[in-house]
Amino acid sequence: MSTRPRRRTSTRRRRVVRTVLTTLVALALVAAGLGGVVVWQNSYDLREETVTVRHGGRTLHGVLALPEEGEGPFPLVVFVHGDGPVDATHDGFYRPMWESFARAGYASLSWSKPGVAGAPGDWLDQTMEDRAREAVDAIAWARQRPDVDADRIGLWGASQAGWVLPAIAARDGRIRFAVAVSPAVNWHRQGRYHLLAELRRDGASDAEVAAALRRRETVLELLERGAGHAEYVRTVGDPQGMTAARWRFVSRNHTADATAGLPALRGIPVLLVLAGHDVNVDTAETESAYRRLLPAPHLRVAHYPDATHALLRHEVETDPLRLTLTALCAPRSLFAAGFLSDQRRFLADVDTYG
Repeated sequence: MSTRPRRRTSTRRRRVVRTVLTTLVALALVAAGLGGVVVWQNSYDLREETVTVRHGGRTLHGVLALPEEGEGPFPLVVFVHGDGPVDATHDGFYRPMWESFARAGYASLSWSKPGVAGAPGDWLDQTMEDRAREAVDAIAWARQRPDVDADRIGLWGASQAGWVLPAIAARDGRIRFAVAVSPAVNWHRQGRYHLLAELRRDGASDAEVAAALRRRETVLELLERGAGHAEYVRTVGDPQGMTAARWRFVSRNHTADATAGLPALRGIPVLLVLAGHDVNVDTAETESAYRRLLPAPHLRVAHYPDATHALLRHEVETDPLRLTLTALCAPRSLFAAGFLSDQRRFLADVDTYG
């Protein structure tokens, strides 16, 4: 038998092997390059210190993020989370903001909610007033640190923090400023708005909307008379994530309304941040309440038409693959254009704010 076909086959095999090896090497180099990009993009110009806050009988597990250079004392931004089991970094979501604030010379303080990331307690046992007292204790702890400027401490809070920020200011008359991001005003009206916005987004029929509103009215009646979780399940049926602990949390907080507390923020600079694609909070109601209760010149309002409730770019948040890739490779680009720089400028102007 001739050996020529075998030599051609052997040659083709060698070429295939070389091609595969070349491809694998190229993929390895690309992966290494991407890995380097990921590491670089997730490295921030700041110093993070893990801290344990002990004050007022509380133990909080936190992170103090300091500017990369200097010993201070630095002005401080105290972070107040929105709803849910949030850890001190919000799974890294806060770090681009901490870096931006550090570039303005500010430190940032955040802590895990009780029961999250090993912290003692259970955040679902808290009222909004409990959360405010917790923050006041954390601020008192921070004022004792030599690297914190005790007279230049302000607040940053999102969503549910709309009920907590005014309560903190009412308890601590030394709060210097506040940044309110997509803040809620009235628990009941926010819930109705959120429900309808989601139904519209999902293309619900008129009959489905009517049924959802009837169900909501039933839930409100149960809350108003203090019904327990078992009765909720019997009456409403499928709890849809409404565990017994979550029902207790809602029962304790469903009457929350920020309008009575907002005047506590009068006289200090307040930056109100609102998103154009917010399905959680009625931004028109929020802006109206803030403008009515916090008159100029201390209130600034910043609108981000392309942002979601979390101030992420709408086209990124609504595309799961793009969201994941952006979070890995360019986390600063998650946010709406101008969001980080506008907050930094606000902080830089606090001391001269009229």
